[in-house]
Amino acid sequence: MNTATTTNYVLVPGFWLGASIWRAVADSLSERGHAVHAVDLSGMGERAHLASAETDLTTHIDDVVHLLEHQDLHDVVLVGHSYGALVTTGAADRAPERVARLIYIDSGPLPDGMAQADFGGPDARAANQDLVMTHGEGWKLPPPPWAALAAEAPEVDDDAVAALVEGSQPQPWRTATQPVVLSGAWEHLPRTVVLCTFSLEQVRQMAPHAPMFAHMVEGDWTYVELPTWHWPMVSRPAELAEVLDSVSC
Repeated sequence: MNTATTTNYVLVPGFWLGASIWRAVADSLSERGHAVHAVDLSGMGERAHLASAETDLTTHIDDVVHLLEHQDLHDVVLVGHSYGALVTTGAADRAPERVARLIYIDSGPLPDGMAQADFGGPDARAANQDLVMTHGEGWKLPPPPWAALAAEAPEVDDDAVAALVEGSQPQPWRTATQPVVLSGAWEHLPRTVVLCTFSLEQVRQMAPHAPMFAHMVEGDWTYVELPTWHWPMVSRPAELAEVLDSVSC
């Protein structure tokens, strides 16, 4: 490994998934000489046994901050997919001195006071709350029907769907309902959005009307378009690894 060009990547998955969802991307980045840390958040992946009704967004932010501190990682590229963006933003807000860049995969930060469960609007939140109460023992959100979702993505084969099914766990609902609280320290870091299910032009059009997109057009942002499914680490892992490598500096 050429340590002169090594970048420390920390990869944080979105809802329901653990570190294994990043395997193809992590392997590709490792082959390029980088150090890669794919995260199993508390209650997810191989740490599924830690799930409880008390697991919330702060729990997951703590997970990433502890990783940065215990591994003594610096100049980190923090990569967050979907809900993972809230986790990486929170971790960067608490430990900005350890972070070189934030990369958001088909996602972005939410403003203070907003929770992940609010992103889809009140009807979507109510529907998910009903799933939690009827199929999640009152505290966890069941995984989605991966095969049905994958039908929208011709790049996703049966093996990939099987990996999603095997690698997913119910999501502790408090991770979705705890509002974001940030100091603003993260806003001084460079940040990149990898756009998959919407284009940069769509982001600019939605920015005046949607809090998340408003965040994504103000400040030190760069953008890369990678048109594909919402889970590009499954549908286009080689291309995603190439994008991450290209924007790491």
